[in-house]
Amino acid sequence: MTLGSLFDGIGGFPLAATRVGIKPVWASEIEKVPIGITMRHFPEMRHLGDLTKIHGAEIEPVDIISFGSPCQDLSVAGKRGGLGGERSGLFMEATRIIGEMRDATGGTFPGYCVWENVPGAFSSNGGEDFHTVIEEIARIAEPGISVSRPASVKGKLPWGRPRLVWRGSGAVMGDCWSLAWRVLDAQHWGVPQRRKRIFLVADFRGHGAGEILFKCDGL
Repeated sequence: MTLGSLFDGIGGFPLAATRVGIKPVWASEIEKVPIGITMRHFPEMRHLGDLTKIHGAEIEPVDIISFGSPCQDLSVAGKRGGLGGERSGLFMEATRIIGEMRDATGGTFPGYCVWENVPGAFSSNGGEDFHTVIEEIARIAEPGISVSRPASVKGKLPWGRPRLVWRGSGAVMGDCWSLAWRVLDAQHWGVPQRRKRIFLVADFRGHGAGEILFKCDGL
């Protein structure tokens, strides 16, 4: 299998991919220092530059596209501009690229995508931003679909809309696609610090998202 990495940073997703036999093919990053690091560790991986200038139909198709889109506007430590913010709003550029590649390949590539972000995405904009994340990724597989909001609510936003309460794990299933999300903490994965992140997996080819994210191989 092959991987394309958007918002690549220092190549966390390509590193994980190589450890399970997946080949990193290309990456998008604009910062010089991270690019220098990944060029040293993954010399065969192409660098595509600014993702706002990438068209998904014009780059090499891959099986998986990973993207840890900017978290600054979603984090509880920031000003909470949400997906409407200048940085976190780049999430939409990633879904655009994925959709363009699928359109150009007749829905074949990518077969999967992986999104990573801070838990603050659950509460940003009263929970509506995470609903947007789920719905936009689901619409890559099934254009025009509406995804239900969670049943749990907590109070109301200043403009009268209820605050959505998202659980730390969940899944959405379509006729021939699926997506699942789960909060993982780095302290349980060999890193000596607490660092919680949301990981969302979308399987555009079937119902494997939950199996990928929730079922770990045992010894």
